[in-house]
Amino acid sequence: MRVLTVPNWSFGRDRRLLLACREALDRWPLAVHFCESDVDHNRTVTAFSGEQEPVEEALLDLARLVLPAIDLNRHTGVHPRIGGLDVCPFLPLAPLSTKVRRERFLSWVEGVGASLAEAFEIPVFLYEKSERGRHESDLPTLRSGGFGGLLDRPLRPDFGPTRAHPHLGATVLGWRDFLIAMNANLRTTDLSAAKRVAGAIRRLRAEGDPRFLGVRSLGFPLASRELVQVSINVTMPDLTPIDPILEFVAGHAWDMGVEVAEHELIGVIREQDLPTATRLYPRPAQIVRLEVPA
Repeated sequence: MRVLTVPNWSFGRDRRLLLACREALDRWPLAVHFCESDVDHNRTVTAFSGEQEPVEEALLDLARLVLPAIDLNRHTGVHPRIGGLDVCPFLPLAPLSTKVRRERFLSWVEGVGASLAEAFEIPVFLYEKSERGRHESDLPTLRSGGFGGLLDRPLRPDFGPTRAHPHLGATVLGWRDFLIAMNANLRTTDLSAAKRVAGAIRRLRAEGDPRFLGVRSLGFPLASRELVQVSINVTMPDLTPIDPILEFVAGHAWDMGVEVAEHELIGVIREQDLPTATRLYPRPAQIVRLEVPA
């Protein structure tokens, strides 16, 4: 069965390491959808898909390459994180229409988590559809407090040690639904503008505005580009189209006298989401086509 994974790594300022990651992924029989770094976030997002065995082996290959280069004690960047391999979701690209198929996929994902924990001596927390009732299942809660919040306290991971790795923290991993990760970058250095837009999105979501169902948003500075960013995750793209969200961001920013400089799609988008995401311009490699039942 073909699967997609989107590992997020806590490095973003080492161009040689990024190039090495791209070369490593090219050695495997995979579709590489995304492999890009951001210096302000100090983060690299990779996204690749293929049959389960090469996906797993490529992930472990990347981990052996990347993790020795990371020390979160010296890490700076605007993005929240708790691990060197911070988060690693897996998504089936074919329908899991039976209980047996779902259980097999869950078992495979858990096996990948166990292998990472053993190979690198890092606590691994299962999340979303993989979480088994041991702890919170959502990423924002699991990442609350950041890397520093993990140190010097006992943990209850699903795999690995009960203490955070001193340099690599912990990893959040599991089967989750598709989400769309995107940014609206504003042409200003005033961080309050991005935070006001992100805060308005969160408030309207809490009030039940259907435009923001399942939408998460934060504001970040992009010092290297002299911009600020409204970072947006759409966790329920089947119900929440993209265009109304970006139209709201542009309108709210305009009311503050700020214009949108650019939009960014981070990772992948499903082909079926494109008709309502006309303000995003994905590269062909970023478009994922799901298998349909025979």
